[in-house]
Amino acid sequence: MTTTLTVESMGCEGCEDIVENALSGVDGVDETNADREEGVATVEGDADVEDLVESVEFAGYEAELAD
Repeated sequence: MTTTLTVESMGCEGCEDIVENALSGVDGVDETNADREEGVATVEGDADVEDLVESVEFAGYEAELAD
């Protein structure tokens, strides 16, 4: 399953790495990709959406499930 989150304030490649690392630590995540230019992060796996959002927010970024 693919989940796409809208992530605000990613301004550099380091920000993408931080978001990807945060998401990778959530149970059920198989693969992550953050794109600062699009302002999104995609996750492959069966992780809980609330856990994904919380992990990104704990890393210092605002996140929500993309429409």
